[in-house]
Amino acid sequence: MTVTFKRIHPEAVLPAYAHPGDAGLDVCACESATLQPGVRKLIKTGLVMELPKGTEAQMRPRSGLALKHGLTLLNTPGTIDEGYRGEIGVILINLGQEPFEVTPGMRIAQMVIAPVLRVDVAEADEVSRTARGAGGFGSTGA
Repeated sequence: MTVTFKRIHPEAVLPAYAHPGDAGLDVCACESATLQPGVRKLIKTGLVMELPKGTEAQMRPRSGLALKHGLTLLNTPGTIDEGYRGEIGVILINLGQEPFEVTPGMRIAQMVIAPVLRVDVAEADEVSRTARGAGGFGSTGA
C-alpha cells in the first residue's frame, strides 16, 4: 500500500518509520514554535497527503516527548480522513513545567495508517443484555 505526500513547504520532511516493524511513521514539524507550559498550538508539517481508499491516518503522541517534556497531542488519536487534501497539522500541548522549543525537522508525532470499517446505522427500541451491562468509568475497581 502506498501513501502519497506532496511537500508544500521547503522545510517539510516526509514521514518515515524509524525501525522495521514500527506501527507509526514519524511526523516532523516544518516550523519553529515555543510552547509555554499549558499552551497548545497547531504545528504545520508542510505536507499534503493522499490516502488509499478505505483508510485513515491516526495522529498519536510520541512517548519520548510525553515522558521527557510533558508534550502530547490534543484530540488524540486525531483522524485524517481519506478525502482530506489540506496541510497536515499536529495539535501539540505542553503539559510540562518548562517551555518547549519546536524546530523544523523535529519529530513531533507519529502517524498510523489504518483501515476504516463503514457501518450502517439502525435505531432500536432495545439492545441485548450483557454481564457487564452499563458498568463503566471505573466499574472494575481500577
